[in-house]
Amino acid sequence: MKLSKLRTIIPVAVFIVLCIGLIGGIGFGTLSGFGWDTISALCPLGALTTMIATKTVLPRAVVSFVIMAALVFVLGRAFCGWVCPVPVLDRIRNFFRSPKKRKAIKEAKQHEMVSIAREELGCGHDCASCSSCKEKRAKLDSRHAVLGGALLSTAIFGFPVFCLVCPVGLTFATVLVFWRLFANGDMTYSVILIPAILVIELVFLRKWCSRFCPLAGLMNLMSRFSKTLKPVIDDTKCLETDKGTPCSRCAIACEADINLRHPEYGERTLADCTRCRACVDACPTHAISMPFVYPKKGKNDGGAQPAPVQIANPVDKSAQ
Repeated sequence: MKLSKLRTIIPVAVFIVLCIGLIGGIGFGTLSGFGWDTISALCPLGALTTMIATKTVLPRAVVSFVIMAALVFVLGRAFCGWVCPVPVLDRIRNFFRSPKKRKAIKEAKQHEMVSIAREELGCGHDCASCSSCKEKRAKLDSRHAVLGGALLSTAIFGFPVFCLVCPVGLTFATVLVFWRLFANGDMTYSVILIPAILVIELVFLRKWCSRFCPLAGLMNLMSRFSKTLKPVIDDTKCLETDKGTPCSRCAIACEADINLRHPEYGERTLADCTRCRACVDACPTHAISMPFVYPKKGKNDGGAQPAPVQIANPVDKSAQ
């Protein structure tokens, strides 16, 4: 089974199990706060905002935050790629696009990434170490601003404001309000309001995970210290450094908007890696691996000089 299918099946299965527990009153909780009996945990953002709102250091919140920080330190943003239901909702939205629209989006990203590869291969210097290139493409992470707003609003209003609009919580809340509607005839404004907020966030705030999610922003800050299971390129096998052929299939495949071959051009860095292995599977020469410990001087650090540029279509079989 392809990993891309597993990245859909696993979060759907987790979501269904938690919903069954929620509806049946078994008490698993949700992804915002889950556990069993005396063992429980909060999401790291929920733990922080809870302590800020109560102005108290809560042992449960501290333990939850430490556990989540440790997991992020080892696995990066794996939660986003393998457990969170929001990317699945985004894939469902993409499924209902017309085939023409899906093809246009795919071709646009492919054209952009290959153009970047051609530009770097033809510019005659290493853009990863070029200060002018770095300054030109430096971007502010909007998620950190949203994270700051979430923490500040909690301190001002005295309760976790973001939890009211968190798409993860709203997804479970939508299931619960509709269950109560059909099971008990419990018709309230929540039946309309909760799904409406969720739709607005996912439809109108496009790229929620990479531009707006404060939880992703928090995990991004934690993951910067992670040195495990991060993708590494073997320059002796990569088409661009070995053959001088523009490829960028790893960047095209990455749902986190990371350009692994040309990180200075990507919207995100390896701190946003979800360990989904899409780049590993997409590489036609198997040049990408994910060692348990990221090397201090990685194989993708720009040490190898690219061969003379050869313009080739990245989907052409001759490039494989």
